[in-house]
Amino acid sequence: MLENIIEPLLGWYEKNHRDLPWRAHRDPYHIWVSEIMLQQTRVEAVKPFFERFTSTLPTVKDLAEYPQEKLLKLWEGLGYYNRVKNMQKAAVILCEQYDGVLPADYEALKSLPGIGNYTAGAIASIAYEIPVPAVDGNVLRVLARIRMDDGDIMKQSVRSRVEKDLLAVMPKGRSGAFNQALMELGAIVCVPNGAPLCEKCPVKEECLARKTGTIEAYPVKEKKTRRRIEERTVLLILDGRHVAVRKRPEQGLLAGLYEFPNTEGRLMEDQVLSFVEERGLMPLQILPLPDAKHIFSHVEWHMTGYVVKIAEPETAFDKELIFVETQEAQEHYPMPAAFAAYASYMDLRLGQEKYQDKK
Repeated sequence: MLENIIEPLLGWYEKNHRDLPWRAHRDPYHIWVSEIMLQQTRVEAVKPFFERFTSTLPTVKDLAEYPQEKLLKLWEGLGYYNRVKNMQKAAVILCEQYDGVLPADYEALKSLPGIGNYTAGAIASIAYEIPVPAVDGNVLRVLARIRMDDGDIMKQSVRSRVEKDLLAVMPKGRSGAFNQALMELGAIVCVPNGAPLCEKCPVKEECLARKTGTIEAYPVKEKKTRRRIEERTVLLILDGRHVAVRKRPEQGLLAGLYEFPNTEGRLMEDQVLSFVEERGLMPLQILPLPDAKHIFSHVEWHMTGYVVKIAEPETAFDKELIFVETQEAQEHYPMPAAFAAYASYMDLRLGQEKYQDKK
């Protein structure tokens, strides 16, 4: 069955694939950057980030040597910041061991931080035509429907089986196109949300789920564990032209990024004033802000916000607090999108937003 889909799929891909910036050539560095960015992020959202990233850091060596705080700022808005931290760790190794070039070796690629089977397969096949599969969620969904495969695609055993099956039929000299064709089919035809566009599918005659009218039953996917809810209170502490920020710990959620001061729980106004005073600051006025919510993969923040105007501090007991101007924060302090709802009250733009008026 898999052998039967190769030719029609390749023919379809050649005529119908999207024109994406990382497909302009087979630069392994560009393929790597794009694949890491595309994890957990939509294609249209990635495009401008990819262009800026590769313009700012055109080589592996540039990535390896770039100051981490500036790197996190460059990544701001994409989220999942460990992705880019691992990229930089991998770039250092590539410079030390491979002269700054991603190796044409599947196993060597997998040994690098942040690169698993899928990313290694994408780089190896697209850049170097090494006949190895690149199995992502799109590929798993497409093949589950074509073959009526009821294996749980969240299980590594199922993914490994699919990789093994594809490895046996990889078309030599066209493995990169074949992998991209499977991914593209899942992205624009055999879609995850809503009804798949079966009439546009080049392999519809081979699809068992279509023939039996059971498309909606595939893929089988174990339900996710419900996210943990955390109540937090976020403070915009202002001393005129400056707002207080602080750096998060180097380990854990949003490690190494900057944030507005915040604390667990839903604080009332008197509790907020005490919180501020305990840090050696003199509150002059407090104003409540609307509630906000941010969803991470395993936790939801339900946030209560306040603006607290203070007298200009001579010294603060809390040495973690840094008072910065809005423009300075926007240009130099990487801040996660979790605080975007409150950043907007400071006319502080995060991630993609800060580039919108520069077009």
